[in-house]
Amino acid sequence: MHGGIPRLAGQRHPKTFVPFGLWRPLSSPVPMNGQSLTYSFFVRCRWPGPIASGLANGVGHLTSKELTQMDQGESAEALKAIAAEAFAALGNARQIPPFSSRPRGLSVGDAYRVTPLVRQMYEAGGAKALGRKIGFTNRTIWQQYGVFAPIWGYVFDRTVHDLAAVETLPLSLFSEPRIEPEIVFGLAAAPSAQMDETALSSCIAWVALGFEIVQSIYPGWKFSAADTVAANGVHGALLIGPRHPFAPRAAEWRRTLSAFEIDLNCEGRLIDRGHAANVLGGPLSALRHLAGLLASEPLNPPLAAGEIVSTGTLTKAMPIVPGEVWAAAPNGIALDAIQLRFI
Repeated sequence: MHGGIPRLAGQRHPKTFVPFGLWRPLSSPVPMNGQSLTYSFFVRCRWPGPIASGLANGVGHLTSKELTQMDQGESAEALKAIAAEAFAALGNARQIPPFSSRPRGLSVGDAYRVTPLVRQMYEAGGAKALGRKIGFTNRTIWQQYGVFAPIWGYVFDRTVHDLAAVETLPLSLFSEPRIEPEIVFGLAAAPSAQMDETALSSCIAWVALGFEIVQSIYPGWKFSAADTVAANGVHGALLIGPRHPFAPRAAEWRRTLSAFEIDLNCEGRLIDRGHAANVLGGPLSALRHLAGLLASEPLNPPLAAGEIVSTGTLTKAMPIVPGEVWAAAPNGIALDAIQLRFI
């Protein structure tokens, strides 16, 4: 405790005496008689740069600004640890407790600060980001997962494949994998949230039907929205069917992309039927939504020409096991049916 005296939450002591540079103050809220009281106590730590130098030179008092810098430094280190743990789990088909369920918790805002760190870890291993995937655009599954707004993650050259070149996909690479049929766009130009549908569609080079394999590094698919963001949008793999040029039939694509239906089959049996409107009213609307999300993201770059964007599942995300053959057949749109076998 700071002098043995509790203080009301939100108040700060202007200066805190630190006897030497191996200790720092932390605060812990404690409910008492209907009020939230905060106790200050000391823990061992490493000081960030200039503060460590000041302490080494015998400066024993820290200002509020210096304490804020320390808090930010601690937060940055905590987010790096989250990124490293999520990245390791994604790469090793290993499951971990949700970050949001731990004492420190995790907000969606902080989770998007983890996103560029996870990307850097992929890139440090030689992977290249090819685009984005949007998750939870399908409103019909929000209640099932307890996630009530779309999120996004990166797709990489190691996770994106053309279906024509893939006969089978091993499921041992993923934790609790599920399959999602999705509309995939290739971008010719950067879209913005302010564009109308005609302008938005002019940014699209090609369109295809694909399968995204999603996975949960959290047991039982139990997580918060922040956990899914930290796990790179629960992305596992993206397998893309035949690509169709957009511009020559732009008016037709705009009309059918918001109205088609799709059947998801396993071993010839209908498992679920989806509709384009499930995805925020249509895949073009999902693309616009992603552009808007990224416009408000200071740490993550906006969409750019050349990127691939997978727009979210058109049906429920269904569990898959080795030996199964899954197929997706669209109706009311000039896209090819696709099929994939899992081992």
